This record gives sequence, structure tokens and C-alpha cells, in this order.
Amino acid sequence: MNRRSLYRRARTPLSLMATASVAAALFATSVGPANASKGAAPQHTKPTVVLVHGAFADSTSWNGVISKLKHEGYPVVAPANPLRGLSSDSAYLKQFLATIHGPVVLAGHSYGGSVISNAANGADNVKALVYVAAFLPEKGESATDLSGKFPGSTLGAALRPVPFTQPDGKKDTDLYIDSSKFHHQFAADVPKSTTDLMAVTQRPVTNSALAEGAAEPAWKTIPSWDLVATQDLNIPPKVQTFMAERAKAHVVKVRASHAVSVSHPNDVANIIETAAQSVR
Repeated sequence: MNRRSLYRRARTPLSLMATASVAAALFATSVGPANASKGAAPQHTKPTVVLVHGAFADSTSWNGVISKLKHEGYPVVAPANPLRGLSSDSAYLKQFLATIHGPVVLAGHSYGGSVISNAANGADNVKALVYVAAFLPEKGESATDLSGKFPGSTLGAALRPVPFTQPDGKKDTDLYIDSSKFHHQFAADVPKSTTDLMAVTQRPVTNSALAEGAAEPAWKTIPSWDLVATQDLNIPPKVQTFMAERAKAHVVKVRASHAVSVSHPNDVANIIETAAQSVR
């Protein structure tokens, strides 16, 4: 047997041992963490925040609020509110809520407050309601009824009505805020360069939606928070306070126009976070 054969035979067991050691290490690395993770406690997930805009606005009115909430790690969705009728808008939102897994904090601005009050009734995943310069109607009350309960609203004189025909042939009226009055009426504390764009892109609400009476409200059974905008010309602050106190909501007052989610997004995000922190 030559020297080369002896050398090859001598190193073979060492090579096998080294190979076995490497394989064992790789196996431990790949299996160990997987086994360990089985015993780990599941991470707490934050509730999903659903933001519902009101009349004369769209989902972009929540942009500043969305940025803050997402930065804090909250899943956020802001579906379009049809603004066609309180019952149909609420039914649409209720079906949307049913597609979300896990707990929900549901927030509504303005007429969106009436919508969330209806839609959350019987929606088991909605754990908290947040009203932002919004309506909190009792059963049978309409937005039109409530806005005139106490003096202070100047919305009626700022509206531009546009008659139209519903698909079923019924006559109705779309309501816009006149673009020349939009800044003062809706968002006096927002830069005019911004409100000029908001006026052009505003979503109209039907007269029948504002006049329709509410169903049994969810705020009777779901914990509620309410941000009152004290400079609001659409829903007078006295009306907002009356509704919030009647609903026994946790109240925060902010010196802001009706467009408080645009002018004070951090204040709006903060009250939503407070509501979210109550969800277990």
C-alpha cells in the first residue's frame, strides 16, 4: 500500500465526523426555533380602525388621522360612505365590517356618526365607537332634526341643491355646499388653498338621507367617545354636547371647525387611540 492510500484512509473518519457535526448543527438551527415558537405567547394585535366620512367630504378628509394611526401601528381602513340614504348607507357599512377579522374601533364624522350608530348595532366585532363632530341620533331622530335642535347652524343658507332622479324613479335632491361659502362654513381653520380643493371634490349627500330617522343606536350598548368641535357651523357645539352627554360618551372638546379631522388630525387620532386602548 503506498503512502497516498494510507493518507486517504487516515483522513476519511475525520471527514465523516466533521460532516456529521455540520449536519447536526444545521438541523438544530432549523428545528430549534420552530419548536421554541410553538410555546411562545401570541403577540397582541391592535384593533382595526374604520373611519367613516360624512357629507360634503370623502375618505381623504381622514388622511392626517390615518398617517398618525398607521405610525402607531394600527391597521386602518376608510371606506367610501355612499351618502344616498341612512338605511342603505348603514347596511353597506355593516356588510363591510363583516369582512374585517378581529376587533374594530369604528369612527364617524358628521353624518357618518348616524351611519356608524346604525351599522354597529349587532356587529359583534365593533368594540368602541368614536364620534368626531358627529351626530349621535336616538331612534327615530334624523340629522335634520338634530342640527336644528339648538341655534347656531348656518349650513342651510350655504347649501346648493341639485335635483335628480333615483334609479327607482323617485325624485330627490343632492346637497352641496356652495363653493364660495365652503371655507367659512365647513373648514374655516384650514388653509384656503386646501379648502378650495375640498370644495371641488366634495361628495354630496341626499336630502332624504339627512331627513331619514335613525334605527336603534349602537351607542346604547357599545362604549363611546366624542370629540366636540367648538367652532362648528354645521352641527352647533351645543347640539354636539347634548348628544354626547345623552349617550354618556367620553368627551373631548377641541377649538376647531366642522372639518376637525383635517385641521386637527392629531387630536382626532388621539381620541381614537384612547378608545382603541380600551379594547381587550
